[in-house]
Amino acid sequence: MAKESEDFESKLESAKKILEALMNPEITLSDSVKAYEKGMGELAKAQKILEEAQVKITEIKGK
Repeated sequence: MAKESEDFESKLESAKKILEALMNPEITLSDSVKAYEKGMGELAKAQKILEEAQVKITEIKGK
């Protein structure tokens, strides 16, 4: 579970850095689109990790 937690945290940290880059007024449109796509991908991966953790918690509670 520690590995998943680290992955989750790293995905959120990556998305945060991308958001900061998007807030830069000098970013080009092309770069902002690429950054947005990457950020959304990182958030989707983090969401999947979170959902898997919720399933495990539900299974543990059911025992």
